[in-house]
Amino acid sequence: MGSSDEKRISDYAIIGDGETAALVSKSGAIEWLCFPRFDSEACMAAILGDKDNGCWHFLFDEEIISTSRRYRGDSLILETEFTLPSGRARITDFMPIRGGTPDLVRIIECLEGSVSMISELYLRFDFGRIHPLVRHCSGASALAISGPDGVSLTFDTEIEFKDRRFESRIELEEGEKCSLVLTWFPSHENVPDAVDPYHGLRETEEYWADIASQFDYDGDYRDAVLRSVLTLKVMIHRPTGGFVAAVTSSLPEQPGGSRNWDYRYCWLRDATLALMALSRVGFSGEAAGWIGWLRRAIGGDPIDLRPFYTVMGEPRAIEWQADWLPGFGGAKPVRFGNGAQEQLQLDTYGEVIDALYRAAQIGLPNEHHENETDTLIRMLAAKLEGIWCEPDAGIWESRGPLHHHTYSKAMCWVAFDRAAAWLRDREPDLGRHYAELAATVREEVLDKGFDRKRNSFVRAYDDDALDAAVLRLPFVGLLDPCDERMIGTVAAIESELMRDGLVWRYRTEDTDDGLGQGEGAFVAAGFWLVDAYHAQGRVDDARELFERLLGRANDLGLLAEELSGEDDIQLGNFPQALSHLSLIATADRLAGGRGAARHAETQGGFSDPQRRQNA
Repeated sequence: MGSSDEKRISDYAIIGDGETAALVSKSGAIEWLCFPRFDSEACMAAILGDKDNGCWHFLFDEEIISTSRRYRGDSLILETEFTLPSGRARITDFMPIRGGTPDLVRIIECLEGSVSMISELYLRFDFGRIHPLVRHCSGASALAISGPDGVSLTFDTEIEFKDRRFESRIELEEGEKCSLVLTWFPSHENVPDAVDPYHGLRETEEYWADIASQFDYDGDYRDAVLRSVLTLKVMIHRPTGGFVAAVTSSLPEQPGGSRNWDYRYCWLRDATLALMALSRVGFSGEAAGWIGWLRRAIGGDPIDLRPFYTVMGEPRAIEWQADWLPGFGGAKPVRFGNGAQEQLQLDTYGEVIDALYRAAQIGLPNEHHENETDTLIRMLAAKLEGIWCEPDAGIWESRGPLHHHTYSKAMCWVAFDRAAAWLRDREPDLGRHYAELAATVREEVLDKGFDRKRNSFVRAYDDDALDAAVLRLPFVGLLDPCDERMIGTVAAIESELMRDGLVWRYRTEDTDDGLGQGEGAFVAAGFWLVDAYHAQGRVDDARELFERLLGRANDLGLLAEELSGEDDIQLGNFPQALSHLSLIATADRLAGGRGAARHAETQGGFSDPQRRQNA
């Protein structure tokens, strides 16, 4: 395993069981794994340090000639092949969909000749800090505990514990296999039986084949869209329906930088995008599960809306720093939890009300939730009415001064517009009240959020810096994408926020976000510009940029949050849900016809579309 500064985020693959996930490097090393949930403490955290922070890798007796990898068919079963002077080996890694406790299975097979290697497993609990107590290590099994965590190992070969690691010698001839199974369990419970690795493999294949069979997309980018759907599927918490923004924490947005955040939570901001993207490509069950999670998460105290919650719907994620971890490529601090949870982010209200409204329109989860939807929309709109005039931290969760962010105010318009539409027939007087309030907010956004000198929408009323988030304004219905103000905005973003064919969120040197300068290009913003091109009739430009972004995915089709403009480097947490959701939504638009016609499904205020068109 190489040193930390040799790693690339794009070198990793994801495997998972829909409740947690692991990252596997190109060399076959597992360097990130949390049990039992996505947001649990990691027992392997070498991605943020070195092998002594927890990893599971293989040391071949011979020098490796070449390595290749792929997912088996349309699945999350990872196959990594190694060519050696004496033969060829394949490591198959997967996590069976759990019926009880989680398992991680590794099957080593000799494909040609003979292969010899050592398996080294470094278990380090509490994010790479704590060495477990080994209660048992004899023959082909072992047992280790650390506080609430228990891990049992069931191998096809003998296990030794030495120098604080589990070591196994593996020697195979052509056609022979060796399985290694790691099982997590609560340490106060009895040790569970390990999954049968080959039965687990068959069941896992069948599970992913069933998922892939639901896929419904007729466009030109089937493979990329399906891989994005499968990636999102493994990031959806199966018991609750919530999905995490990423399965990792503190992968840097700039090499060696300090913009390192914990994304293992469910952001409400993704609500409408997830709902529409998943339902468009045949995954209405997952979309319904997400809306169900959303209802439960905010249902306890909807007027105290938080930007994100845990997969269980918990509103707490206190931010702290793990000073014992050196960070990916030396990027510090390494953070867990996320302080943005305490911020006021006004756009979240618009996203949530929009998602609830649209879910009801398409019958998700079902008609029996109408009273619940009604209560939530009323409470959220009433709360927002009292605070929409306040400055906030914005969509980018700035840690600098608060501002009246243009995108935040536009999403306040969305909230009142959808509330007005919802209440039009249920309580007409209140519906008219919110329609009038929506008109007031919209007028303010178009007046104060648009800089006539720059001929562009800008970051905030009191800040004329550009912000890629305003590319979303036509697609939430605020104005037509071919409006001269949006054409000017696209031109300004092309001029100032686009480099090397990629789009930045904003210029950090022009913005006091409290975080210092420097970050990568934002993947989702690139797809937003594709949407704008397509809606403005620039179809060739749209496809060219879309395909450029697809080309920046790694060899398995996975995308992080950001990209480096200078070289082929991915940045930020990985894989990133928003990147893949945006890919799906944009591919769907490109598949739906030429020019402005396709934006209609998200275009237009619902309370008074005539007012919008005549602006």
